[in-house]
This record gives sequence, structure tokens and C-alpha cells, in this order.
Amino acid sequence: MKWLNVFPFLLVSALAHAAPFEWTAYGGDGNGQRHAPVAQITPQNVGNLELAWSFRTGELGEGFARAHDALTFEATPLLIGDTLYISTATGKVFALDAAKGTERWHFNADVPTWKDYSEMTTRGVSWWRDASGTADAACAQRILFATIDARLLAIDAKTGKRCSNFGANGEIALSNGVRAGERRVGQYEVTSPPAIAGDVAIVGSSIGDNGGSDLELGVVRAFDIRTGRELWHWDPIPRSAKMPADAANPDFAEVDGQQARWTGAANAWAPMAVDAERGLVFIPTGSASPDFFGGMRPGDTPWSDSLVALRAATGEFVWGRQLVHHDLWDYDTASQPILVELDHDGVKVPAVVQLTKTGQVFVFDRTNGSPLFPIEERPVPQDAVDGELPSPTQPFSSLPPLVSHAKVTPDDAWGMTFWDRNACRDTIAALHSEGIFTPPSVAGTIERPGYAGGSNWGGGAWDPQRQLLIANVMDLPFIVALIPRAKLDDEYDSGHYKGWEFGWQRGTPYGMRRTLLQSPLGAPCTAPPWGKLVAVDLAHGTIAWDRPLGTSRDRAPWPFWGTQGVPNMGGPMTTAGGLTFIGATTDNYLRAFDTASGAELWTMRLPAGAQATPMSYESGGRQFVVVAAGGHAKLGTTIGDYVLAFALPVVTP
Repeated sequence: MKWLNVFPFLLVSALAHAAPFEWTAYGGDGNGQRHAPVAQITPQNVGNLELAWSFRTGELGEGFARAHDALTFEATPLLIGDTLYISTATGKVFALDAAKGTERWHFNADVPTWKDYSEMTTRGVSWWRDASGTADAACAQRILFATIDARLLAIDAKTGKRCSNFGANGEIALSNGVRAGERRVGQYEVTSPPAIAGDVAIVGSSIGDNGGSDLELGVVRAFDIRTGRELWHWDPIPRSAKMPADAANPDFAEVDGQQARWTGAANAWAPMAVDAERGLVFIPTGSASPDFFGGMRPGDTPWSDSLVALRAATGEFVWGRQLVHHDLWDYDTASQPILVELDHDGVKVPAVVQLTKTGQVFVFDRTNGSPLFPIEERPVPQDAVDGELPSPTQPFSSLPPLVSHAKVTPDDAWGMTFWDRNACRDTIAALHSEGIFTPPSVAGTIERPGYAGGSNWGGGAWDPQRQLLIANVMDLPFIVALIPRAKLDDEYDSGHYKGWEFGWQRGTPYGMRRTLLQSPLGAPCTAPPWGKLVAVDLAHGTIAWDRPLGTSRDRAPWPFWGTQGVPNMGGPMTTAGGLTFIGATTDNYLRAFDTASGAELWTMRLPAGAQATPMSYESGGRQFVVVAAGGHAKLGTTIGDYVLAFALPVVTP
């Protein structure tokens, strides 16, 4: 009988967690570990999980010009007290009863529908409590929420009403002072929640790629949460021809004057992490503009593609590490840094872990940026187009990479049939591939891993007891081709490149086009798994296990459902009960894995794609696992508007 398995864990949980755990920030707390210290659900009883409640936001992108090809639902809820808070890409925030899933209030930011948004997503909201004020006062607890039309709003966590003393009637326009213009309406956005450090809200931006060399500025800004007053700002790209020398990176002592004036982006679009004890905010930055030709931005372009630590109160630079030099591949630092206490060489070290699109794992002492696992500068391919000067070396972590860095050859061609395998072989033979960091070419270059990762915004989760980093990754090759400007319009209008994404890269000699390296049947041209769940033992610097993640169901016809390891977007979450939960895959399932062994223990079919990171908590004596299931238009999963909660069956006396 099921209740015999459930009752002991209910009793243990009730005794062990008299003070309820709250999920107070996107990654659980400011550390970004995505770990829930709740243990009612275990490997022994996880098979009994059932749907406890569901909530529908009603937000399916109606009226939005880009909903058909850009809408996602990537949000992870917060739990404060007995209330969940979750946001949608369409500019709404919902407060839900955590035990029942019923709505308490909702807020509408009135996001314009007509703009050509490069992304239609939000990954969640942030929460703040006024430690110096009266608990029952209006806006003593605030939800900070950033929108895709680049506004930062503060609303009362209890009522959902605007905090009128924040900015102008509860909001701040973030598009001012960043070189945003009418030419690119909808291309300057905010998609990740602000980082909260004491009474300071720190926010980055999401900037549409590849429009030109002089895109919007990737400035990170900090605001007083009570008033909305800007406290400081930091631009990853120095705006003068010279900057102070950095002993760790002497090549950053000077910046080309042209680069200082023109180059844009290098923006922090992924979530940040906060070390409250040390007063530090850790910022993952993206690539400088444009992504695939760097001739107009010679050198390494500090501090693009980096992990940077700033003083949260002042914006003072503390340390930084560039993880990709002179990026030509759109290898943004795309995932939230994870702050952990690491068992390293027999001592506990305050560490920061950074996953990357290259599939590498970098680990630093977060007090000073020194690598805890050695980093080696290795020579990389240099066969570039005229006007390009690739970095001669790139940083490689001594930790094992989570995806392949090997070149792709015709012998690697894969297909579901003999016919499409031969087509892939011919395609590969016509393209340039020398392995990771092969520069883009006019003829076409295979980029592996592709610009979607490796690891993307879903990041990783941490199991502190086992010292395991859990990461979902993709191993998908893409094709990138540079197009001489005189031929760009003709190629775009030719009709020969259906399904390719074009970028004009204005201000450079080349436009670009890119697409997945795939067969005529739409499957990747290299063998699966294309997606994996990987556990890295950071106490020993080894891979503990890896498993194919997901199946080809919902993306392939029935005879081919058995393909294991598919593309994924989202992230994992670990629990003290020894489980890792993840959606992310294209086959519309939520899964639970044994964190210690990697064994897949439970699957649940969902009504839409769960391209969001789950979270967990206890309420009313039950542990819930909650995930947003709303799909991902660019990944092609089923679109929906669901917030779903799973729990063990209720015990009836």
C-alpha cells in the first residue's frame, strides 16, 4: 500500500524542518545552488509522485508579434512564506497559494505587444524584505520584476500593487543611457531577475545578437530598492583608449580606441549570484558585438565572455577571469555562477563554479579569483577570413569537458536512414572543421559545441553533501557562414537558405547565417546523445556519471522515439532527499534521477515543454516539486501556460 511508504517520510520531515525552507531567489538563494534542503521525497518513494495541483496563467502570447517563434516560459517560482511568485514573458506576475495553487493576486506590467522582441522570456522575479521597517507597512516586502521591454518594477509582495516610491510610480526605464535606438526597437531587454544584495538590486540586460558592431551597451546597473535611485553602473567594455593594467591579465592594459567607441554588448543576460557574507556580486558576461566577426574589435575585449566579481554596494571591480578570448562563436557566459563550499585538497574553500557554452567547468576561489583547478592556455585554429585576428590561444580547464571538442569529419555522419546519413556525409565534407574554436569562414564552418551550448542559461545544481555538480548539456554541431556584404542581400533573398538565421553585422565586411548541422529529415548530423545529464565530482575533479537526457518523442515519428539524449533548455534541481529533478527536454517530460548514481527513477508526462528549472519546498506537511510547463518556441516544444506541482499522495488517517 502506498501510504506505508509515505508515512515515515512525512513524520521525519515534520520533525526535521520545523522552520520552513524558503526559495528566496532564482537559484534557491543568492548562491545559485538550485538545491532544496527538503527530504520527504526520496529515491525509495519518488515513484509515488502524483500531480498535486496545476495553475494556468492564460498567457499564451496573444497579440504579441513574435509569440509564434519566440515565446517561452522559463520562470522558476519563488516561495516566501506560504506564497509562490512567478512571472511570464508577457509581463505578468502571479502570487499563488503554495499548498493549493490558487491565485492570490496578479500584476500586469502592460508590456507592448507590437515590438519585435529578440527574446520572449522571463526567468523569474526577485524578493526583498525591508529589515529596518515595519513588517505590516505597504511594500515592506517587494517583488522586483524586469520586463522584456526593459523596465524594472517594484510591487508589494502582499497585494501586487505598485510601490509608488520606487522610481516613477513603481518602475524604472532601463533603456536610457545604453545606446538603444529606434533602429532596434525590442532588441534591448531584460530576461533574468535582478540580483538582490542587501538593499541593492543589480540588473543586466539581454541584447539581440548580430545586428551590428555598435549595438547597445552591456552596462550592469545597481539601484536602491527603496527609492529606485541608481547607485552605480559598470560597463564590461572600457570606454576609453586605455585602462588600468591588470596583473592577472596584462594584455588588458590597453584597449583599441575604435573598439572603445564602437563595440557593444558583452552584456550580462544570465542570472547573477551574490555572496552576502563578502558583499560580492558575481557577473557572467556575454560576447561583444557582433558575435561572428571580430575584425572591428581587435584584441580580447575585456570584460566580455568573463566571470567578474564586483563589490555589490559600490560596483568596485574586485577580480575577473575571461573564459573565451576574442569570441567569434557566440560563446556567452550564459549560466548563473554557483557559490559553493568546496572540499578541496583537504580544506573547505569558498568557491565559485562557472559552467560555459564550451562545455567546460571553471572553478575559482571566490575571494580572489585564483583557479582551484588549473587553467591552461592552448593554441587554437587560426584559419580566419581576411581582416580577422583570432586569439592564438584559449583557456582550457583541467576538469574534463562535458561535451566533445573534436572536429567533425565525414566519418562522423549519422542519420536515421541510409539516405540522410549520406546527405550528412556530403554536407560535412563541404564544411571547415578543426575542432573547438575553429574560426568562421565564408565556405561554412562547423561549430562544435554550437552557440546554444554546452551549458546554457539552465546552468547547474549543487549537491553539498556529495560535492556533486549536476549539469544538463547539449552536444549539437551548428553551421556558421560569413557572407561578404556585397552578396548578403542576394543570399537572403535567394530562397536557398530556408530555416537559416541571418545576421547583418552592420559596420563589418561580413554578414552571417547559421543553422543546425542537420539531415534532410531534420535530425542532427552527428550521433546522439545530443543532450546529457552529467555529474561532476568536484571534490576529486572527475566525472561521477553521465546519462542521455530525454527521448525523441514529440520531435520524431513513432518508429524513432527510442533515440536517447535530445536537445534541452532548462536546468536541474537537487534535493536533500538525494534526487535531481529536471524537465528541459523536447519530449515534454519531467524526470527524477538518483543524484548519487544517475539512475532515472521517475518520469511524468507533461502537457507542454518544461523549458524551465524546477524548485521544491514543503507546505502543509507535504513536499512539492514545482515546474513551469510552457514550452519554447525556438526549441519547437509544445507551448502552454501551466504551473504544475507534484507531491506524494496525501495520507488519510
